Amino acid sequence: MLKRLYWLLTFLLIVHTFTWAQDPHFSQFFASPLTLNPALTGKFDGNLRVAGNYRNQWPVLNNAFRTGTVSADWAILQHRIPEHDRFGIGLMGMYDVNGNGVLKHNYVTASIAYHKSLDANGSHQLGVGFSTTYAQKRLDAGKLNFEDELTGFGFTGNTAEVIGSNGFLNLSYADVNAGMIYNGVINDHAAVYVGLSGYHLNRPSVSFLNTTYLLKPRYTLHSGGNWNLNETTQVFLSGLYQIQSGASELIFGGALGFNYTDDYEDPRHVFAGMWHRWEDAVIPYVGIEFGDFRLGFSYDINVSTLAAASRRRGGIEISLQYIKKNPGTFIRSLQCPKF
Repeated sequence: MLKRLYWLLTFLLIVHTFTWAQDPHFSQFFASPLTLNPALTGKFDGNLRVAGNYRNQWPVLNNAFRTGTVSADWAILQHRIPEHDRFGIGLMGMYDVNGNGVLKHNYVTASIAYHKSLDANGSHQLGVGFSTTYAQKRLDAGKLNFEDELTGFGFTGNTAEVIGSNGFLNLSYADVNAGMIYNGVINDHAAVYVGLSGYHLNRPSVSFLNTTYLLKPRYTLHSGGNWNLNETTQVFLSGLYQIQSGASELIFGGALGFNYTDDYEDPRHVFAGMWHRWEDAVIPYVGIEFGDFRLGFSYDINVSTLAAASRRRGGIEISLQYIKKNPGTFIRSLQCPKF
């Protein structure tokens, strides 16, 4: 009984920390560009990119966190800007559900970015991006249990807490985000990138009832690179470090990519790798790229002190990207991060 109580208290503490101190996040951060850095808007090799992500974290703990996004970004003014530059705009919608529906978040984001070539052939680029988000939060007090509701038959009593006139608490806010990214080609076989982003730079108020809480900025440093081992095999390495209101996250790892066809004009790739979230989880990853699509699957294996409660089931995550390349249309070839 004491052991179960310990894990319950630990879980509640973690939920409180993540809910109020940290944004929704993805293990496949590289597959969710517009939640990672506004400067990644338009940073892809094609005319249009549509991306979707779904994550279910700690499902054995009453579906602690379920997060999903869908985004689209595209290139504009391609005939009016220098040859190796890129101007992109994007839209994203995201939802995040905590505690089996106790707290729900909905976000709509618009972003814009410009990528400037630093040399004559576009081998090095510097991009700057901005975005703004409108967010709504809804707390369902009917799904909460308070101490004064506890009776000999469970939580069957009535609470004296006053939570809104209809049992719901709602709030909304708007925030401002910005970022930058550099990418460069080292030689014919290798390329690198490094990016920095800041979200909630205006510190919006996210207070329920008479409390006062300002959403602290989230700062993210992310970097990576890829190397061609031979004509069919690539190595990808990437990582990020982000911090928000005293909570921090470090993820690093890599994957191998294999071209399983002999068609180098229309290659098909499979990816296999692993990332590690420091002091929390190991994250096996597999993916496939065919035509204009890339599908990724990962699973967090919890290795922290929460492993006993989560039964090492950290969370499943799925990503899907579609990049449209119209034959015969004007498309600039860009060196773009994949991981």
